[in-house]
Amino acid sequence: MAYTTISKPTDYFNTKLYTGNGSTNAQTGVGFQPDFTWIKSRSNTYSNTLTDAVRGVTKHNASNSSNAEYTSTTEITSFNSDGFTVGTDAGVNNSSSTFASWNWKAGTTGSGTSSGSGTGKAYSYSVSTTSGFSIVKYTGNGTAGHTIPHHLGAVPKMIITKNLGRGEHWRVYHSSIGNANKLSLNNVTPSASATEWNSTTPTSSVFSIGTGEQINYNDDNYIAYCFAAVPGFSAMGSYTGNQLTNGPFIYTGFKPAFILSKKINGDSDWYIFDSKREGYNIDNDTLLANQTNAEPTTNYLDIFSNGYKVRTGDGDVNTNNGTYAYMAFAEEPLVSTNGVAATAR
Repeated sequence: MAYTTISKPTDYFNTKLYTGNGSTNAQTGVGFQPDFTWIKSRSNTYSNTLTDAVRGVTKHNASNSSNAEYTSTTEITSFNSDGFTVGTDAGVNNSSSTFASWNWKAGTTGSGTSSGSGTGKAYSYSVSTTSGFSIVKYTGNGTAGHTIPHHLGAVPKMIITKNLGRGEHWRVYHSSIGNANKLSLNNVTPSASATEWNSTTPTSSVFSIGTGEQINYNDDNYIAYCFAAVPGFSAMGSYTGNQLTNGPFIYTGFKPAFILSKKINGDSDWYIFDSKREGYNIDNDTLLANQTNAEPTTNYLDIFSNGYKVRTGDGDVNTNNGTYAYMAFAEEPLVSTNGVAATAR
């Protein structure tokens, strides 16, 4: 059995649950200073708020909307050494409302010039090669074959991008759909397209983009969140549904702390699960990346020490012969570098 190089996943990813107070509200206990924080209200129909350190805490996007980047000084007001602070905005801090936040650490920053076809453009980034995560802000050049360095030193299995200046759909690359297809984080419908990813699989140094306002319009600015799989810490893959309550088991090699899942051969929402909301089997509730819905009480899956098992025939997570792409991050590795095994739930 291969041991992970990350014995403590919460050094790089952690879920933080909190209750709003309508005023300045510092959240501690994340375990690191986040570089990317995703917040969703559990009890209200507020938008998903995505904020990163490369753009700064005043710049935000909603994963459930195609809207351009917006500026707000009352949502996340600072990234701190052990968490973050939210301001007075109801979407992240409504008094007495409950919230989930998912936090990733990158950390090593830099900048450069993109390459490939057309004119090179400036880009900036924050990356953790240990955890396989980078944030890249790049400028489009309008030419197919434009290559954007991601600095992971490994092939990304999932890339989430957004045009910052225009009301364009989010674009998602996932290794399970290949380089001639696309997903939209704010939309339910997958589709075939050779344009977004230039029919080119990412390499260990760059990802290639085609043309169009969604991904590479000349002089438009974009944000890209890039994820590579790290044994024992993160996994990106797919599974096939059977529409039974005794659904498929998805092996990740660790106890999942966070799961993002979507059907890729038909319409479905983007489902988010984590190990802290309720925190026990079978009561693992979902939130939706592409919707503003509050948290329901439906039970969808069990989380185990080495993966998760679907426990419903709901078509959005388990239709017969449906194919589902997922991305997962660890709460505990199955076996850490010191030989300690993960606990079941």
